[in-house]
Amino acid sequence: MSAIIEIKNVSKEFKVLNRREGLKGSIKDLFSRDYKIVRAVDSISMNIQQGEIVGYLGPNGAGKSTTIKMMTGVLEPTSGEILVDGNIPYKNRTKNAQKIGVVFGQRTQLWWALPLIESFKILKEIYQIGDKQYDEMIELYKSLVDIEPLLHKPVRQMSLGQRTLSDILAAFLHDPKIVFLDEPTIGLDVSMKSKIRTLIQALNKKKNTTVILTTHDMGDVDALCQRIVIIDKGKMLYDNDIEHLKSFFGSYRTLKIRTGSSLKEDAASIQKQFPMFSVDSDDEWISILVDEDKSKVMDVLNTLQKSHDIRDMKLEEISSEEVIKKIYEEGVE
Repeated sequence: MSAIIEIKNVSKEFKVLNRREGLKGSIKDLFSRDYKIVRAVDSISMNIQQGEIVGYLGPNGAGKSTTIKMMTGVLEPTSGEILVDGNIPYKNRTKNAQKIGVVFGQRTQLWWALPLIESFKILKEIYQIGDKQYDEMIELYKSLVDIEPLLHKPVRQMSLGQRTLSDILAAFLHDPKIVFLDEPTIGLDVSMKSKIRTLIQALNKKKNTTVILTTHDMGDVDALCQRIVIIDKGKMLYDNDIEHLKSFFGSYRTLKIRTGSSLKEDAASIQKQFPMFSVDSDDEWISILVDEDKSKVMDVLNTLQKSHDIRDMKLEEISSEEVIKKIYEEGVE
């Protein structure tokens, strides 16, 4: 079975002017031919099957958005091949647009002054959705989320969470084969994030829609993604499932302790004691990511008991968030 998205050795380069400082430099830049080539995406290859939810991850500036723009047909690759459902996106933009949906975090595709139902009706005409299919989608939405109070509410009066929810519904309205979600839950509260994740999962299962998700929220990844692809500086670092990734870090454990004094100050002190480990703190716990190939957890705990007033402790397996953080910092061999 052929993949819905096929990417073969795709690269994207941009020509960037080497700018000078000051007013004189700005004037000289008007006539300058001093350019450098920046490779935003560097020989990436992957196949994505129909119905997959793929987390496309990487630090800021890694090349995620550039790749998404090439898959949607906004940008043309410098080299390599992209096929989306058998079409070359930048050559068949209209045809490609009919098969995809896109949501960019905090950038709405809805009509600001109109009630949501009117935006849906406009999209119905734009995508030439049949009456039966449109009515079925609206009924499906009503069964999945409580959209009745939103349908007759102008978009400008919606909260950020309501608007994001509505944008995702709009992206799925024409029953696309692929939906690209770029930071869909950014800035939302815990309750709305959960509602949106449930909605995406349900639409993916009911419609077998392929979802490409870029996010920095590991809660989104753990809740939704069967597969993750990680890129950094334009190069692919990893392409597999999250559990396989965790197996690379089998020797890591997170030691969590609660002390009798300031957690923030104690965390800073522990970081000095153990500079080889990652130490963080929140309102309840100090978290120490221990590599047992370097030191056993019990040895670390015994050392800490001599220098700190430890009131409580617990031990956890390495979290997805810590795994991704370490890959961003160190890469994958």
